[in-house]
Amino acid sequence: MPVALEDPRIIEFDVRTDEMLVNMGPQHPSTHGVLRLLLRTDGEIVHEVTPHIGYLHRCAEKIGENLSPPQWIPYTDRMDYLAAMNMNLGFSLTIEKLMSLEVPEKARVIRVIVAELGRIASHLLGMGAYGLDLGSFSPFLYAFREREIILDLLEEVCGARLTYSYITMGGVTHDLPESILVPPGLAQLTKRRADQKVSWVDACRIFLNWLSDRIPEYHTLLTHNRIFVKRTAGLGVLSREMAIDYGCTGPVLRGSGVDFDHRRDGEAIYTQYYEGYQFQIPTVPAPNAPHEMILGDNWCRFYIRMCEVTESIKIIRQALDRYEQSSGGIRTPFRIGQKLPKDEAYLETECPRGAMGFYVVTDGSPIPVRARAKSSCFCNLSVTGPLCKGVLIADIPAILGSLDIVMGEIDR
Repeated sequence: MPVALEDPRIIEFDVRTDEMLVNMGPQHPSTHGVLRLLLRTDGEIVHEVTPHIGYLHRCAEKIGENLSPPQWIPYTDRMDYLAAMNMNLGFSLTIEKLMSLEVPEKARVIRVIVAELGRIASHLLGMGAYGLDLGSFSPFLYAFREREIILDLLEEVCGARLTYSYITMGGVTHDLPESILVPPGLAQLTKRRADQKVSWVDACRIFLNWLSDRIPEYHTLLTHNRIFVKRTAGLGVLSREMAIDYGCTGPVLRGSGVDFDHRRDGEAIYTQYYEGYQFQIPTVPAPNAPHEMILGDNWCRFYIRMCEVTESIKIIRQALDRYEQSSGGIRTPFRIGQKLPKDEAYLETECPRGAMGFYVVTDGSPIPVRARAKSSCFCNLSVTGPLCKGVLIADIPAILGSLDIVMGEIDR
């Protein structure tokens, strides 16, 4: 005999569970740095996410108020340590703006080359780490293989592989090497002799040609991978309005459809470096999206970075041609104890993770009164709470990884 719905024997149960506070981090493998996320959950559903920062704080800004600008360059390396060349460039340009310092044309071309190589290396690592967060191991190995060759090339330029201190006030510390041995990884991949000597410019071209052919493989492994799309598409949707309201920049902003890039739209002292170069500012929608795309989701942010790798390759190729035609010096002299004018300057540059700004206040002495850095990752991390509300705990690494933050830039 069926039981009627209004039968008094039916007891309604409240299936909700007690809320729990769950700590994700500060050593969670999916947090891209020393970050703690405090999750307020109801079962597997996340109701609130609160990022807790400060675990990597090193007093960099206070140190900048006790050193001359050339001495502070190594501290900028350690902000976004995955794109140290771009950090060097941002601070150097700020001091050059403050002092109306002219940089030789050859040095400007070299700056473009190494900054865009840093952008490629950063995005490759972001691609590999993001795939690893979501359970795909192979792209991580491929990304590190390619990044290793870039680090070999940069090591030949300045002797360092991670924190370079290469771009400095007035230009760069050294010219590009005339002759180097083909980097071991590049020699193996392109079937060249490891003891063969080539110019640095030719070695860079060989790598770019080889990397260009690998881009479709990355799209096959991740961008169009069915499992990857299921984990990223339609999640972490950041609207255009929210991205602007929160001050998001870089691929996070462009992934929401906002066509803005400081290399094209920034201050003249920075945009002049990219004048005459043919390149596009990638935004979505993507014509070959493997799903019904939702603007501003995890997949869009990942796709923008992959497209930027292709555009950076174009820029570097053009810059290498310019370098071979350029002449003159690589640096306008700037002494460590040189007095700074009594003034202030602020400048933002387009780094791999967005707009990195430096603000300097001086009183006429060689040491700034105030040295301030504005982090792109701080604003991008701020949207974590709204994006993660109502998702499953398992989706948190996918959303956070799509923001591609580096905590060294935030915890200055």
